[in-house]
Amino acid sequence: MPAPVASSLTTHATRSVPPPVRSLRRANPITQPRPPVSWKLDRLGRDLRHLVNIVHDLTERGIGLRVLTGQGAAIDTTTASGKLVFGIFAALAEYERALISERTKAGLASARARGRIGGRPFKMTPAKLRLAQASMGSPDTNVAALCTELGITRQTLYRHVSPTGQLRDDGKKLARR
Repeated sequence: MPAPVASSLTTHATRSVPPPVRSLRRANPITQPRPPVSWKLDRLGRDLRHLVNIVHDLTERGIGLRVLTGQGAAIDTTTASGKLVFGIFAALAEYERALISERTKAGLASARARGRIGGRPFKMTPAKLRLAQASMGSPDTNVAALCTELGITRQTLYRHVSPTGQLRDDGKKLARR
């Protein structure tokens, strides 16, 4: 009897359980004595932590896994050397993920120290705030027209300025810049 092949030609990065994993969950060491086969290791799971969890789950149930092609082509978790290779790959990937995280945090801290703030620029500027405050003080102001003219939403307007033209907390913070 041929070994079951866990494979998917579609991307499944956003799915909670990729199609190959669903088929591996049904694997049974009694009815399928040969280990399941994956075409490539990266087709089996979203990231390394997910792969490690899959292999751990299979091992707990007495099921091995074989990978046919790709960087992990020598992996066969039914053998001691295959388990070792998988463990080394897992450790290296975990280390790489930690390094990337450290570099990202250091880069963000450096940018903050230089006065740079990440993220999308604010729609409301100090100049727009002054105009909105003056306009909202007038009782005949058309709020929809004002928002269109300033290029902001009603929510943004009312978050910064009250209907009477008084500055709210967000408006006060922006005015201090």
